[in-house]
Amino acid sequence: MLVRNYVGGVVFSGDKVLLLKNEKDEWVLPRKAMQDGEIPNVVAVKKIEEGSGIAAQIVCAAGQTNYEFSCVTRQKPFCNKTTWYIMKSLNENEIRKKDDKQERFSFFKIDKAMDIISSNQDKSLVNLSFRKYKELI
Repeated sequence: MLVRNYVGGVVFSGDKVLLLKNEKDEWVLPRKAMQDGEIPNVVAVKKIEEGSGIAAQIVCAAGQTNYEFSCVTRQKPFCNKTTWYIMKSLNENEIRKKDDKQERFSFFKIDKAMDIISSNQDKSLVNLSFRKYKELI
């Protein structure tokens, strides 16, 4: 099995969460593939700021998710492991709108986010992370 490591952020601003509209036109939590030697928490903060323009600080670790699938073209199973961080937005109103890719980031109230997120894994992560975020902030 081939394992790919990712890092992601569950970024909150008050009662809103930052989501990314992916290539499949689905709303998901932002994540990025890790390269060898990179430090997960540094990459998480950098991914959020470079992709969206949102400066965020890590509140705490949220945990890890795994997603396994088979690749028909490579004829091998894959496992995507994502390390997640609960983060606080420092500038919610500064999402960059410079090109199509960056326009896909948006903050949504938690209830709305739960309706539009397509992945049950992401929904659970938002739900659990928001509870923890409210306790810590």
